[in-house]
Amino acid sequence: MGWVLLIVLIPLSALIWKAQSLPWARAWEVLTDPRTLSAFEVSFGCAVVAALVNGLCGPVVAWTLVRYDLPGKRILDALVDIPFALPTAVAGITLTTLYSPNGWMGSWLEPMGIHVSYHLSGIVLALVFVGLPFVVRTVQPVIEEFPAEAEEAAALLGASRMRTIFRVILPALLPAIGTGALLSFARCVGEYGSVVFIAGNMPMKTEILPLLIVTRLEEYRYSEATAIAAAMLAVSLVLLLVGNRLQSRLARGRSR
Repeated sequence: MGWVLLIVLIPLSALIWKAQSLPWARAWEVLTDPRTLSAFEVSFGCAVVAALVNGLCGPVVAWTLVRYDLPGKRILDALVDIPFALPTAVAGITLTTLYSPNGWMGSWLEPMGIHVSYHLSGIVLALVFVGLPFVVRTVQPVIEEFPAEAEEAAALLGASRMRTIFRVILPALLPAIGTGALLSFARCVGEYGSVVFIAGNMPMKTEILPLLIVTRLEEYRYSEATAIAAAMLAVSLVLLLVGNRLQSRLARGRSR
C-alpha cells in the first residue's frame, strides 16, 4: 500500500489539487472549448477503435502462436513484444515513414484513396501497434491452459468448427479478451510518442489530448493543462470501471 501510495496516489492527488486552482467557471470553459472537445473525441474514439481491433486480432495471434508449429515461431513470438521494448517515438517515426504519401506503403495506398499518415486512420494504426501485445500476452496463457480435449469432444458430438469456436472456445477466452482489450484501451488513450508523428497534429482534426496538454504546458498555462489531464483521467477511470463491471458480470454468468 505504501508503494501504491508513493507512485500512484500522491501524483494523482497532486494533479487534482493543481486542477482545483482553476476557478470552476474557467475550468468548464476550458473543457468545453471546441478544440478540447475535438481532442477528447479523437483520443477516446481512436483508442476505443484500436482496442476493438486488438480484441479481435489479438486472440487470433495468440491462438496461432500457441496451437501451431510455424517456421521461426520463437522469432514471431518475440516480435509481439517489440512495442514494449521499442521507444514509442521510434515507432511513430517508422510508421510515418512507411505510410507517408511517398513511403513504401503509402505510395501504394494513396493512389487507391487510402490515407494513413496525418489522418485518423494513422492514429488508429499507431494505437493498434502499441496495444496489441496487451491482448496477446493476456490471452496466451489462457489458451495454453485450455484443454484440447474440449475441442475434440465437441467435434465427436457433431459440432462444426464454427460452432465449437463460438460455443466452446470463445466463452472460455472472453474474460481474458476483455481484460486485454481494457489494458489496450488504457495504454492507447494516453499514448503520445507513436501518435504525435503520424497524426499530423491538426487542431480540430487529428490533435490528441496528450499533445493538447503538452501545448498548454509549453504556453505556461499549467492550470488549464492539469484541468484537461484531470478530466481525461476521470473519463478513463469511468470507462475502465464500467468495463471491469461488465467483465465481472460476464465471468459470473459463465460460472453459472
